[in-house]
Amino acid sequence: MPRTLHFIYQMIVLGLALAFMLLVLFPEQFGYSRPQLENTQTVSSEPVRTPASFAEAVSLTLGNVISIYTVKEIEPSTMNGVPNQLERGVIAGRHKLTSLGSGVIMHADGYILTNNHVVQNATKIRVSLPDGTQRPARAIGADPETDLAVLKVDSTSLPAPLKTNQQPLRVGDIVLAIGNPLGVGQTVTQGIISAVGRDQLGLNTFEDFIQTDAAINPGSSGGALVNSLGEIVGINTAIVSQNGVSQGIGFAIPIHLAEDVMEQIIEHGQVIRGWLGVEGSNVPTKWVEQYRIPGGIGVMITKVLPGGPADQAGFRAGDILLSINHEPIRNARAALNIIARSPPGTLLTISGLRRGNRISATTEVSLRPIKPSG
Repeated sequence: MPRTLHFIYQMIVLGLALAFMLLVLFPEQFGYSRPQLENTQTVSSEPVRTPASFAEAVSLTLGNVISIYTVKEIEPSTMNGVPNQLERGVIAGRHKLTSLGSGVIMHADGYILTNNHVVQNATKIRVSLPDGTQRPARAIGADPETDLAVLKVDSTSLPAPLKTNQQPLRVGDIVLAIGNPLGVGQTVTQGIISAVGRDQLGLNTFEDFIQTDAAINPGSSGGALVNSLGEIVGINTAIVSQNGVSQGIGFAIPIHLAEDVMEQIIEHGQVIRGWLGVEGSNVPTKWVEQYRIPGGIGVMITKVLPGGPADQAGFRAGDILLSINHEPIRNARAALNIIARSPPGTLLTISGLRRGNRISATTEVSLRPIKPSG
């Protein structure tokens, strides 16, 4: 009897041990979940912080901004037979001047936008491409009246075209200027849009500049002005400076204007603009008061070119133009833009005053003569 009880006790202990092992190894089979090991390391609930950066926008555009190297031959100028300071040491004949600028690849097939002043009178043009190679470029055409030029380079390794900004620009928007200032190498500077629609600066015939405080220096001309999304908004063109370097006032040509000029140059070899053959200025204040011109609108004709459309329509110097096709003329710049946007052959009805008396005539727009680029 004692042996039998001892055997039974052994079997009970063995069964309990086996059950315990099965419960530890396979808890799911018995309706229990496996215990989870907890990490004793303290985990912060604060989000991971990264520094504010425009690196993504720059990466989208950097490869499309190139350096342009030109060679220009210049005739030595003299005063009383003595070469000037810049050309001292040149005794006779022409000499070469090398210069530097920037450009933007706008088409994958090799069309490049830059400033006219970067390439005008150049006898040789080379561009430094994103892959580090240098290639010759040829001038397709230029528009001195907006200071834009189009180049063409033959290459199979060009980047895709940049996205262009489609939204209205706002004063205060962040912008990045990309170019090769002073030849130090490709450089990105950051600022904001300081103003839009700047004109009457005396830089170009047709002006609609973006003003920015992003640093633009010699060599940056023709480079890209882009927004924080990596979209191109303008072509860097000029600065206001007393010493030749950036002082926080730079200007860029809006990209919609630059693209229109580029497409016309590619298609026609020039920009097609309307022309009436007149020159004008804003109406003097005394005439505004004398003739009670509403709102101070209007343009006073200062010169009529003989044989031009305006001359043939009977307009004279001293006439005050008030409207074109019933659209009031705010100032001389607005009148110039209205006429320039009218394709040659368009009929314009122009109304105004001559010595206080109402006048009106219809004239046909002609092709605006090409301004020499030299």
